[in-house]
Amino acid sequence: MAKVPHHTAIIMDGNRRWAKGRGLDIIRGHNQGAETLKDVCKAASENQVRWLTVFAFSAQNWNRPEPEVSGLLKLMRRFLMSEIEDLIHNNIRLRIIGNRKNFSKDLQYLLSKSERLTAENTGLNLTVALDFGGQQDITQATRQIAEEVAAGVIDPQLVNNDFVKSRLQTAILPPVDLMIRTGGEKRISNFLLWDLSYAELYFSESYWPDFKTSDFVSAVAEFKNRERRFGGNHADNDKNLSTISGDSS
Repeated sequence: MAKVPHHTAIIMDGNRRWAKGRGLDIIRGHNQGAETLKDVCKAASENQVRWLTVFAFSAQNWNRPEPEVSGLLKLMRRFLMSEIEDLIHNNIRLRIIGNRKNFSKDLQYLLSKSERLTAENTGLNLTVALDFGGQQDITQATRQIAEEVAAGVIDPQLVNNDFVKSRLQTAILPPVDLMIRTGGEKRISNFLLWDLSYAELYFSESYWPDFKTSDFVSAVAEFKNRERRFGGNHADNDKNLSTISGDSS
């Protein structure tokens, strides 16, 4: 039972409510949330979590007020420019998933540059979901496969779960073992729909800016005490853990 969540995903919820509750501008909440992310990355590395995926900007976030969206985009730029050296120093590899084409050219460049500069790092794999939606990802993959079947490029009999996974933006990611959502809400909000199939879910009442490394450690500890069945029985548990949460990087 005492298995580490090889891949942990986090919905970083509560930045806006944290700021509003303190009478602060909303972007202050997002700024504090960025500081929390840095602390959690360190805690993940210290607790042998190999993959950490965070939901930073959903496809629906474009619908928020323009000043907030603009502030978030500025925060992304500032974070990438100021933290890249720390990512390299801490041996963290950064990956981006989502539709980056909707971002400005300069931000797209910074995203690609950050990925490139950390590509040789062998420690924590930090994946940031930007303009990402789980339904959209599955729909896009399904459309691509359907077009290739229609064109006679692939045999439809070859289309199985692994094949579909290979066409998702999340193809690089192992299945999620533990999903944490902060902010008190209990839903997955169109996050990693395919990869959350057998994930353990952990909901924290703390807003993301208040989420401490000790809270992360508590979530990992609870995960270790849960019995994971993967739709099978207890006897299958260890076999499934070694298969689904292998030590790949």
